Amino acid sequence: MKSPRENEVFKRGLEHFNAREFFEAHEVWEEIWLREPEPEKTFLQGLIQLAAAFHHYGRGNRRGAESLLAAGIIKLGRFPVDHRGFALDELRSQAREWAQMLGAGSDPGPRRLPRIRSVHKPK
Repeated sequence: MKSPRENEVFKRGLEHFNAREFFEAHEVWEEIWLREPEPEKTFLQGLIQLAAAFHHYGRGNRRGAESLLAAGIIKLGRFPVDHRGFALDELRSQAREWAQMLGAGSDPGPRRLPRIRSVHKPK
């Protein structure tokens, strides 16, 4: 992310995701995803796929959610555990757990929907 506007858009998407407004997060991140160069393009696409997965889950499409979770996990797997200051490894782990549970026919439940946490590195 380069410009202050792109950073603001990214932050707005993050706020939507953490408020469990997954469709909105997906839409907001897509605004910058199309213009972003690699490797950030892939990072954003992974986040967009997770947001879309949880949106599908909320609409009762568990198979679609599982598929999008798998795709997002693969894309986000290319990045370090704390990419851009976020607990990315934690998010990937939660998404894997969701995908496994959905694949096994279980419902993790809306209370277990993940949030994206920031990590604070010591100075």
